Amino acid sequence: MQAFTVLTGATAPFPAANVDTDVIMPKQFLKGIDRSGLDKGVFFDLRFLADGSPDPAFILNQPAWHGAKFLLVGPNFGCGSSREHAVWGLKQLGIRALIGTTFAGIFFDNCQRNGVLTVQLDPQQWAQLAEQVTQAESNEIIVDLPAQTIGLHDGQHIAFNIDELSKMSLLNGLDAVGNTLRYSDEIREFQQMHLQRNPWLA
Repeated sequence: MQAFTVLTGATAPFPAANVDTDVIMPKQFLKGIDRSGLDKGVFFDLRFLADGSPDPAFILNQPAWHGAKFLLVGPNFGCGSSREHAVWGLKQLGIRALIGTTFAGIFFDNCQRNGVLTVQLDPQQWAQLAEQVTQAESNEIIVDLPAQTIGLHDGQHIAFNIDELSKMSLLNGLDAVGNTLRYSDEIREFQQMHLQRNPWLA
């Protein structure tokens, strides 16, 4: 999993409330047997017109926010089904962090497990960030995970909280399996001791 430390990039404002995973990743993109090509599916019905061309009205298609690394999202982002494809697609599209006030629970967990940082701000902090990133000339921010701060274009900083396990996992690029393997020596020691005490299990 790709580690997250300190990243600088544009932030695209997408403030709609209750954006569900079917909007993030429509069902027709769930048919594959692997994760390839999911970047095309992200916000498909919003990003593209009926003829398949990019919709110039959609924020990620506009020059100032094209290639944005961060999304400033509305409340309850990621509600709906538990499809992990939504997170895989966002990451393939280059989105490294989602910044909002509230996230749907399963979606939030899926982000943490796949290396996408979810930052939860209070409404006042969210509005402070929105005021800047909605302007093309001030949409670049610095997300500093070690310091747990967001650096704004005007020099101000917004602090955010994150639980220690999620922070450690993101900083070191560890998924759930990687976190378990940190204890591989202890696991092997337990296995050997358990078999010695219960030889019939061998």
